[in-house]
Amino acid sequence: MNAAVLLIIAAVLFFLAYRFYARFIAKLFGENDQNPTPAVAMKDDVDYVPTKPIVLFGHHFASIAGGGPIIGPTVALLFGFFPVWLWAVLGSIFIGGVHDMTVLFASVREKGKSISNIAKTTLGNTGFFLFISFTILLLLLLTSAFLGLTATALTSMLSLDVLKLAPDQTIVKTIVDGGVVKAQIGGIASMSVIVITCFAPVLGYLVYKREINVYLASGLAILVCIFSVIVGMNYPVTLNPTTWMIILSFYTFLAAGIPVWIILQPRDFTNSFLLYSGIAALFIAGIVAGFKGVTFSAPALNIAEGGSKLGPIWPFLFITVACGAISGFHSLVAGGTSSKQISKESDVKKIAFGGMLLEGLLAIGVVVAVGCGIAFADYTNIVFPTIAGAKSNPILAFAAGAGGLLDKGLGISPVYGTIFGILLVEGFVVTTLDTAVRLNRYLFEELWQVIFKNVPKIMKSYLFNALLCVVLMFILAYYNAFLVIWPIFGSANQLLASLALIAVSVWLVKRKKTAWFTILPAVFMMITTLYSLVVLLIEKYIPKQNIMLSVVDVLLIILSIGVIVLAYKKWKELRKGAQTTGSVA
Repeated sequence: MNAAVLLIIAAVLFFLAYRFYARFIAKLFGENDQNPTPAVAMKDDVDYVPTKPIVLFGHHFASIAGGGPIIGPTVALLFGFFPVWLWAVLGSIFIGGVHDMTVLFASVREKGKSISNIAKTTLGNTGFFLFISFTILLLLLLTSAFLGLTATALTSMLSLDVLKLAPDQTIVKTIVDGGVVKAQIGGIASMSVIVITCFAPVLGYLVYKREINVYLASGLAILVCIFSVIVGMNYPVTLNPTTWMIILSFYTFLAAGIPVWIILQPRDFTNSFLLYSGIAALFIAGIVAGFKGVTFSAPALNIAEGGSKLGPIWPFLFITVACGAISGFHSLVAGGTSSKQISKESDVKKIAFGGMLLEGLLAIGVVVAVGCGIAFADYTNIVFPTIAGAKSNPILAFAAGAGGLLDKGLGISPVYGTIFGILLVEGFVVTTLDTAVRLNRYLFEELWQVIFKNVPKIMKSYLFNALLCVVLMFILAYYNAFLVIWPIFGSANQLLASLALIAVSVWLVKRKKTAWFTILPAVFMMITTLYSLVVLLIEKYIPKQNIMLSVVDVLLIILSIGVIVLAYKKWKELRKGAQTTGSVA
């Protein structure tokens, strides 16, 4: 199939969804800019910070997108490009967009409370405990998956032949690996991440303390991105994966406690320009390549091979594409940080629904890049290696695909496209790591308040809770490979999304508002993800005696069933109350 067709159809459908469906949801919630948002009413310049939409969108989008909409579609492409495209389009509009917008709206209306606290107001203290415990497990799986994957990607090397470079080239630094001269692609990304992170506090100071013009800040951010690439190409950082895991763990521990304006917001803001330009470049290159007659090297349908390596297309397609269609992690970002930074209610649609659709478009761009940019055999060798000791590296597969697509579409040398591709992912995987650890720190602090009547002083400390998050993350990542963790993370992630939709549905019903548009996707995702957890437990974890993930799997099932039972009881209670009121009237 022609590369341009899928991109154009998706873009049109997303435009129509934002124009009409998002407006319907906003109207249902009674969007009103006269209502003071938590950021305005509870401003403290630490967590509650009224933020310009362009800045908040960058922070929110970088946090929700991260590596998810790139890694998930890249891995799921093994099923064929058409199923992934279809799920990304329909899921983003009718499930992901609905999930993100309703959770953010509910959180804004509930004084910036997290989705766990929203569950508390709708399902009581038991619901809160179940919800928060489930969320903590999810974030541990998320951070451990991304920690291991990031460490592998930051050490990526690619043959000069793939980059169409001669052995005597001087564009990138090389190293001999197994008798083959390879470019240090990961080392370039490593230096770029270091430079952008180091500059983040400077940009944060200029924007929030000196209050410089946002467009000037944007220009500075773009210059930093360019500078970081130049430095990286000349001085790539080469470390082994375990060392990178330790460094990233220490960084996330530090970032988990300092004010958001120092690192999180400015780093996300800077990285967002890489992501925006990446989406634009992939989209334009895909369109141009399509008009040039470029077609997919990946098959439209590849159900048998995908099933043999990933599992049956249902449910595993729907959990592998964990962020390109719907993601429970988005509810944590929406209720954890974004709801505390929304300046006015009309920004909710832009940030939440708009952000989800842009993420869906990114996922489709990834499908086109990997499906058209590299040979399908090269893709399978990188993502599903058969060589002993070789690790799955979907980030490298995407980077190579992006380089190939930019070459075929825009005539840009594969080396520059590949470097751009890996930079596009790496900054956001690190962003997901630091945001998720910060969120998990909040959740542990809330959990102790439920468990203990008088919380021990040490458990109130950010240092204790952040360290706990980081240590558990490191242990899970160190003992489990990416392809082992990703399926259970995807299951937990989508299951959290369905639980969040259930909580929002009850929240809507309590206020006598329409809830069918949240209930239907909640039911679909609940059935899909619970089934996937059962399959993973019975067919993979127990036979391979993976006690660690078996225990996590069982806990996820128990906690989610607990939330479902509470929600059903609450629904019956509300329904009975409505009938009683009606009969009295």
